[in-house]
Amino acid sequence: MSFEWIIKIISENWMMFLKGAGMTLFIALIGTIIGAAIGLFAGVIRTIPVPERGLKKVLLKIINIILSIYIEFFRGTPMIVQAMVIYYGSAMAFNIDMNPLLAAVIVVSINTGAYMAEIVRGGVVSIEKGQFEAAQAIGMNHFQTMWNVVLPQVIRNILPATGNQFVINIKDTSVLNVISVSELYFLTKSVAGNNFRYFESFFVACLIYFVMTFIVTRILLYLERRLEGSENYTIIGSENQLKTTHTKGM
Repeated sequence: MSFEWIIKIISENWMMFLKGAGMTLFIALIGTIIGAAIGLFAGVIRTIPVPERGLKKVLLKIINIILSIYIEFFRGTPMIVQAMVIYYGSAMAFNIDMNPLLAAVIVVSINTGAYMAEIVRGGVVSIEKGQFEAAQAIGMNHFQTMWNVVLPQVIRNILPATGNQFVINIKDTSVLNVISVSELYFLTKSVAGNNFRYFESFFVACLIYFVMTFIVTRILLYLERRLEGSENYTIIGSENQLKTTHTKGM
């Protein structure tokens, strides 16, 4: 490996590397946000108690079957194959000329949604049953319980897993080069094809991927600490809080 070549490649192609890194982050971020929304919806639906009889039971069973097929299919097939099917398959089967970037966002979103659905469902199941019973006791239905009681806790609990999925998506966008998306791997391959220095070119790409994932990980850890709040706090209305207030008043 020649360090002179690494410096030369960076100095001559830094705009292409920057463009590829920006496209990678854009696809990963948008795909993670949309996928998290899909997973949140699917996870909540799959936790709705199924009644013993009636039309609602039939509808919930059909919806759960559809969601189960979706989750198992997209978790059980590689993203690179999904990209080929959605991009080229839509053109051949339905004559849809899809933009590669749009296809990339769709692939990452639905793939992420399949994983996030199970993460959300696990987060909901981890909440104590007593909280559901207490919410029902004051007249809340399932969706009110989810929105006001469960989801605020679930979102905080699944933040590490969501961040981990974002990091995975940053790396997995490299497979989207098969549908000619101008992400980091695709443009690095173009750079290497021009200078025939494949090792040095992909070493630069490796460093860029590491820097992106490292920074994102540090940001997510900071957000997790912020959501945890202070280690030392006083419950409003407690004896210590009342004593502190009385002392300040004197």
